[in-house]
Amino acid sequence: MTTSLGALFDADCLDVLRCMKSGVIDTVFADPPFNIGKDYKNGYNDKVSHAEYVAWCRTWILECCRVLKPGGTFFLYATPELAVQFAPIMGERLDFKHWIALTMKGTFPRGKKLYPAHYALLYYTRGEPRVFNKLRLPIQTCRHCNGEIRDYGGHRDKMNPAGVNLSDFWEDTSPNRHSRFKVRSGVNELKLIIPERAILISTNPGDIVFDPFGGGGSTYQAAEKHLRQWLGTELYDAVHIRTRIEENYTFSAAREPSFELTDFFNYEDKQDSFLRGISGESMPPRTGTYFS
Repeated sequence: MTTSLGALFDADCLDVLRCMKSGVIDTVFADPPFNIGKDYKNGYNDKVSHAEYVAWCRTWILECCRVLKPGGTFFLYATPELAVQFAPIMGERLDFKHWIALTMKGTFPRGKKLYPAHYALLYYTRGEPRVFNKLRLPIQTCRHCNGEIRDYGGHRDKMNPAGVNLSDFWEDTSPNRHSRFKVRSGVNELKLIIPERAILISTNPGDIVFDPFGGGGSTYQAAEKHLRQWLGTELYDAVHIRTRIEENYTFSAAREPSFELTDFFNYEDKQDSFLRGISGESMPPRTGTYFS
């Protein structure tokens, strides 16, 4: 699947990553499966042994680190329990910037634990970030009376009219649970605002974003919305992503990429067939196909 700004491979992310050149991606955004037995309604087995899962994660995390450009950024979305295991792996290659806490209201207490109310968005960079765009949020108001919720210590008159600086605690990020906000029935999905903010913080128009777990396609939609080029992989739900892009960016979806895919991949005699297909040789019908 391609658009004027991106390309989605209906393939395993590791197969694609292993064929990618080093240092070609500006930002990676990853929202992997969490190995908690979740039913994705597509046949994916989300419950293997913990050792197998961590070993798999280590492999794709380090591959994502490898493909980052110097100054590039890696955002990894995870439960806190997984984030504390992923962070040391990312730290082997990258520099820690933030553990962004994303509010996840609507969960419930489990056993002898506190009420879980946040997920983690790990934010690492390959050296000093090449791009860091400061974002601001509108002043919070009450949805009933429309009055401002906080008084800002009596210094409201000195506040920037553009709003408050984005912090590492995001309060507007609960998952999409209502069916009208989902592209996959019965599966909770990230709000568009999460990958959108990550992209806006770490890239400029024309930069390249990679998401190895396409899911519902929110990262690709955010990239299209803000004129970022993108690459992605999705082994199970590519049809839903195609629908999402077609519905929101019809003109873009009807075109081939404005960049050369060959700039991102190594071409060798024994490479996988789906990458040979980019240059017109024996592409499997489910991989990298254009919109029609």
